[in-house]
Amino acid sequence: MNTAGLDTQPSADTYELEDLIPRAWAGLVRVPHFQRDFRWGSQDVLRLFDSIVRGYPIGSLLLWVRASPPERMTLGSLSIEAPESDSALWVVDGQQRITSLANALHPEGSRHAPFVVYYDLIEQEFIGPPTHPSPHQVPVHVLFDLDKLLDWFDTTGKSAKEYFPIARQVAKRLRQFKIPVYLVKQEDQDVLTDIFDRMNNFGKRLSRAEIFSALFAGDEEGADDRLTISSIAAEISVQTGFGTIDDDTVLHAILARRGPDPSREIRLEFDDERRRTKSDFPGEDRDTAFSEGQVALVRAVEFLQQTAGVPHLSMVPYKAMLVVLTRFFAHFPVPEERHLQLLRRIYWRVVLAGPAVFKGSFTSLARVLCSYIYPQDEQRSVRDLLGSMKSATPYVPSSLKFRTNEAVAKIILCSWWELRPRSPFTGLPYDSHDLAEALSEHNTAAPVVHWIYPRGLPKAQKFWAANRLFVPTSTDPANEFMTRFTQRPFDLDDDAWNAVLGSYCLTDAAVESLRNERPEEFLEHRQRVIDSQLTNFLDRMAEWEHEDTPALQDLDFDDDIDEWTELPDATA
Repeated sequence: MNTAGLDTQPSADTYELEDLIPRAWAGLVRVPHFQRDFRWGSQDVLRLFDSIVRGYPIGSLLLWVRASPPERMTLGSLSIEAPESDSALWVVDGQQRITSLANALHPEGSRHAPFVVYYDLIEQEFIGPPTHPSPHQVPVHVLFDLDKLLDWFDTTGKSAKEYFPIARQVAKRLRQFKIPVYLVKQEDQDVLTDIFDRMNNFGKRLSRAEIFSALFAGDEEGADDRLTISSIAAEISVQTGFGTIDDDTVLHAILARRGPDPSREIRLEFDDERRRTKSDFPGEDRDTAFSEGQVALVRAVEFLQQTAGVPHLSMVPYKAMLVVLTRFFAHFPVPEERHLQLLRRIYWRVVLAGPAVFKGSFTSLARVLCSYIYPQDEQRSVRDLLGSMKSATPYVPSSLKFRTNEAVAKIILCSWWELRPRSPFTGLPYDSHDLAEALSEHNTAAPVVHWIYPRGLPKAQKFWAANRLFVPTSTDPANEFMTRFTQRPFDLDDDAWNAVLGSYCLTDAAVESLRNERPEEFLEHRQRVIDSQLTNFLDRMAEWEHEDTPALQDLDFDDDIDEWTELPDATA
């Protein structure tokens, strides 16, 4: 058993806010890079201030005392020039509280959500930013500074002077509130990250990606130049226009590249001697794993966009498939053309029938499918991935209930994207850049999917896919599309205009019903076209009735070719 721990016991102390917060402003309280990002919302910040004024305990802080170089640091919305210090305080536990207090109590930091906090002297409660602040509603950064508070009641709050005794009392409680602090002096950062890991497995748990990031954060020096899980997600979004993949999916993709079980224990990931399962890349360090994981994940995304007909993350029904694809492209970065076609079949068969085959467990889905990807054996990997779905039944989902956050709607949107919706103003098709711009900072397709008849329909018809319009752009006004469909622009000929209508599953009969204001009839016409397009799209993608034979050059005619009929079954 490894008994390495703290060289000395933590010392206990207390800090009043009027002493601790100015230290933070001066750059003497810092947040280590292995900490998770700031996660609190406005209500969390308000509850913190309410607890302080009521005298409730808000928990202790664990601060790491260490010599630190000068640097420009960020604390919430504050940018601070931190000086060199032989005893800077680094926050191991308490980041959300320290960041909230330092920003809300600062004139600049309090300009930005979620740190905009006022105290209502009449209601005697903390509130968010009022639409039209009244003289009795005082910003907390004013309350915290006695000189500013006196100025306030001489100017802005002059008509609320009767409430000055209340303001003074609240201000005193803020400034003199005592926070218990444990101070740790320890040079070994591994011990600190171990403490961080243990403390954050109590109460509100960190995500798996946050724990992994903390455990393998590396030294403070050079942290800004190293890839992180979040920066990988951001870079992939910029590079591909696919949207921002969540941190846990990025982590699982990185893990899947290095071994077939992405849900495995993470604490010994880079310890080849002590980890339970062998890594596919022994001796690889954290930075290489992150860099190569990003490359493989980009290949997986590009496969979805260019081969599988999935243009954006918001149209991926099951993100577990991104993890599986990352493992595949990590080991086979340039697959045979035939294998790419078969991989497309695999993706769509899993999307359509995987929930039944894997009984709704997407952790199991990723683990089982990743286990069928064998390093240095592309043919066998493709064969066994196909075999995992041999018990699946061909399936086309119903388009009678369309909700953008559900798997069926995401599948339907992919079938609509295949039609390349065109502008009814110019006749030109929208491209992936238009879609990416329209969904910038959104991981749901809701911003580009609009109601046609938001009211006035029978309840069942309202939720048909036919009652939704996919407009993959932020430039053309979506609210004018339906009117445009009833009148062809003079500068578009019949062929161009028919291409526009067809790209939205509109027929002449549907347009005639639209023009004559017969919504139920219009939706019936359009629904039939949507169902036909969906069926045809899925037939082309999943190719259920086709032979699943490998690339011709991979066949060994001296062996029993029937080996391609002896396939594994995910339900076995």
